[in-house]
Amino acid sequence: MKVLVGMSGGVDSSVAALLLLQQGYDVTGVTMKLFSNSSNETTNDKKCCSIDDVSDARRIAYKLSIDHIVMNFTYEFENFVIKKFVNDYQSGITPNPCVLCNQKIKFEALLKKAIALDFDYISTGHYANVEYSKSLKRWLIKKSKSSKDQSYVLYGMKQYQLKRTLMPLGNMEKTKIRNIAKKHNLPVAEKAESQEICFINKSYSSFIEEYSQKPSLFGNFINENGKILGKHRGIINYTIGQRKGLGISFGKPMFVLKIDSKKNQITLGPKKSQYKKKFTANNLNFILFEKLTEPISALVKIRYKAELCKAEIIPIDFRKVEILLEESEKAITPGQSVVFYTNDSNYTIIGGGIIEKIF
Repeated sequence: MKVLVGMSGGVDSSVAALLLLQQGYDVTGVTMKLFSNSSNETTNDKKCCSIDDVSDARRIAYKLSIDHIVMNFTYEFENFVIKKFVNDYQSGITPNPCVLCNQKIKFEALLKKAIALDFDYISTGHYANVEYSKSLKRWLIKKSKSSKDQSYVLYGMKQYQLKRTLMPLGNMEKTKIRNIAKKHNLPVAEKAESQEICFINKSYSSFIEEYSQKPSLFGNFINENGKILGKHRGIINYTIGQRKGLGISFGKPMFVLKIDSKKNQITLGPKKSQYKKKFTANNLNFILFEKLTEPISALVKIRYKAELCKAEIIPIDFRKVEILLEESEKAITPGQSVVFYTNDSNYTIIGGGIIEKIF
């Protein structure tokens, strides 16, 4: 069986390729070129997709005696990821481009290329479990037992994508992955993990202004009663829950509660005002079943690093749900993904969507 492994030049994807070789697959490595901004294509061991990462992926492929190719996805990445990132921030929304990259690039555009090239599967170095349920007759994603679980960013996957995807790292811990790499003398065994957003090597606001050619306009900070507290430097400089870097002192901690792009104003309030229990989500995708037709109890994750919390998921229509948390959570943020898991030991992804309105 032929498998195309996405190789970023990091230790996770390198070990994924190694494990698949050991399992008897015919492996080819692929590195995806995602952006063409020359200022970003520099040596930076804290970000992925640099020139050095391509070189590292080639070195690993040579070490494993497998073919390696580079595919150009700059058009898809700019139109589906970068433009949405910029537009969302300018609209007062805080997006998660990594979720969108997985949905639109890794498991859609790359898979289409793989199928066209007669590969049976694609594979990545994600820490998650893809399994087939005979009873449900559906492909499922289950939370990794590893402390580096990445199932959150995969909730958007479709059945045809899961059917052709291998994730060999499964429940392994990062320390074990590095030990495997050392044992097989892979030169990226101690390589630092990529951090931040791959296509930005400056402040978010500077990137957004430069990309859009639209200057950020000053506006008003207001309190929950609408009283003007001072001036902000433009909504792209702020996100829900932010306390530091407001650019003005209030004599007590104040947090960003709401961003209104139409009025160009930001609502601030004390810490206790951040906590909410009810919100809606749209742009839904369900994995455990086709669609949600009645309320269910579940565990939800409101951002990548958040803890799972109990909630009730209530369908509004086929495009939107209401989420009612058992306990209030702070800084629920429009634009971020909310992912629903089964409330059992398997932690199977039910589905997820994009946080819309907070009440």
